[in-house]
Amino acid sequence: MTRRAVLITGAAAGIGRAAALRFAREGFLVGAYDVDDRGLATLATELGDSVVTGHLDVRDEEEWTEALTAFTAASGGRLDVLVNNAGILCSGRFTEIPLAAQRREVEVNVTGVLNGCYLAHPYLRATEGAHVINLASASAIYGQPELATYSATKFAVRGLTEALDLEWRADGITVTALWPLFVDTAMTTDVDIASTRSLGIRLRPEDVAEEILRAATGGHGLLGGVHRAVGRQAQAMFAASGIAPSWLVRAVNRRLAT
Repeated sequence: MTRRAVLITGAAAGIGRAAALRFAREGFLVGAYDVDDRGLATLATELGDSVVTGHLDVRDEEEWTEALTAFTAASGGRLDVLVNNAGILCSGRFTEIPLAAQRREVEVNVTGVLNGCYLAHPYLRATEGAHVINLASASAIYGQPELATYSATKFAVRGLTEALDLEWRADGITVTALWPLFVDTAMTTDVDIASTRSLGIRLRPEDVAEEILRAATGGHGLLGGVHRAVGRQAQAMFAASGIAPSWLVRAVNRRLAT
């Protein structure tokens, strides 16, 4: 097959669903995977033969193996793009969030990305010009109060992305981290913390999906750019963090969190 192929996790709703729709419009065969089987069923109805759907708990190595085997069988062995989008968020004061919930956050947001990158690597390496897009967050610029563990998971995604982009260059694989601020999805519906009150929730899933497609089809460009901030707020924050002294970055984040 010559049709390009993309596998997206967390594809039943929100950013993942918007990305699935956007890649399908671009002519990709879309692998849409999630634990939300009902949401995937409606996506399958909408996209028809442009999508392959399947159940995937990103924490589970065996389910990853099954998903990759099934999807690459349908794509003729191609895996042009892997979008590690699946994630969860717990908001509130660190000691008031149950430890089990925070551990699950780490397992989904970090172990899920680790599993995806590791197990998809042979398929990516076998596909010329392959890309991995990992969903990070503007909360990985500086550790965020009331999002402490979520922020930590996105720092982990940031580090993994930087390392693999260098390591996998020899395999012809480009790895990019996307950095949206708060996005209007079910994940943020009940989030009411100081930073959301200060900054608002201004991004739509479609805004992030468009940037995912750009990253997957455009690479890093002449100046590198393993990190891509999404939206004007995140772009300004990311740019400022690169030139501002650490005490000023801390002061700004303290102000946003009060």
